[in-house]
Amino acid sequence: MLRTRLLLLPGILLLLAASLAVSRFGLDAQESPKKDTLLLRDFKPQSMLHVPVHNIQRARFPVIDVHNHVNDARGSLQERIPPADVVATMDHCNIKTIVILTGEWGESLQKVVDEMVKPYPGRFMVFTQLDWTNLDAPDFGQQIVRQIDDAVARGARGLKITKEFGLLVRYKSGKLLTIDDPKLDPIWEECGRLGIPVAIHVTDPEAFFHPLDNTNERYEELIDNPDWLFYGPKFPSKEAILEARNRMFARHPNTTFISLHVGNWPENLDYVSDVLNRLPNAVVEFGAREAELGRQPRRARKFFLQYQDRILFGTDMAPSGELYRNYFRWLETGDEYFDYYAAPEQGRWKIYGLDLPDEVLEKVYHLNAERIFSQFKGLAAMKGGGR
Repeated sequence: MLRTRLLLLPGILLLLAASLAVSRFGLDAQESPKKDTLLLRDFKPQSMLHVPVHNIQRARFPVIDVHNHVNDARGSLQERIPPADVVATMDHCNIKTIVILTGEWGESLQKVVDEMVKPYPGRFMVFTQLDWTNLDAPDFGQQIVRQIDDAVARGARGLKITKEFGLLVRYKSGKLLTIDDPKLDPIWEECGRLGIPVAIHVTDPEAFFHPLDNTNERYEELIDNPDWLFYGPKFPSKEAILEARNRMFARHPNTTFISLHVGNWPENLDYVSDVLNRLPNAVVEFGAREAELGRQPRRARKFFLQYQDRILFGTDMAPSGELYRNYFRWLETGDEYFDYYAAPEQGRWKIYGLDLPDEVLEKVYHLNAERIFSQFKGLAAMKGGGR
């Protein structure tokens, strides 16, 4: 019996020690963390990194935001912002000019010109858009040429093409209108003749063309916006749409095309680089793609340095001090692992600053855009034999 008790003694001592430890650190079974399910939308981890934070209040150089929709003709931002408030934000952040891309045409365009452009000279520009209503008409191209001429006379300084082109716009027969359809050639030629750029958005993030399953990095965004999913046989592939766009660019070398959202493939900067190498009339801007570029800082910085004359500043979001300060921090500093603006709407990752040199920053902020808009000769071109 004594021997048995002696053999049990070490185990008893071990249990007592463990009990004391649990009592000391408050780790009894009743206080252990619960294993309830945590929904992904409620998961908001706070980074424990101790890294420098630079809050940039004003851009180092004046900025032209070439991709915005504030107070546009179709209510893209859903909420109208008093123009004076927009200007106050611009002044505070060193935003020289905002380009309102979605101005539509006719009287809708005129309202934007009268409310935003005329009262604030030099602070706002507006682009016109295409009316697809008469697509089946044999003279559709010439109809749109006349519409563009009217828009330029009203004050438009560019043409914006929205993403339904190449994905959703169809003839009455149901045939999809391809981006390189020759029927549209007069439109692109007229923009070149007038000296106005074409800001074109075709396709969407690469994940939008993949199955909506547990491997899709934009799963949450697509669940909230199911009509943004373009996967399946009823849609052409992303690659096919972009190649049609490139053929159209090549066919109109005298027209400047602003290929929005980093050429619409920021996840593949090698592809975008090849497009820029082959097509000197194409430039890019990065509206709503800070998240994509910021998560690949070394590759993105190389891209900015290599194509510093071909990149424009854009946001594609409602102008606010918070928005612009976030973009300035991304472009001007080497800060690490911080949220892109509106995170995690586009994906659950952080971004890193590009720490661009001043000569590149100034080009991206305003010099490249000024060079493109200085090509405008619209009114003189129309007086000299316009259609």
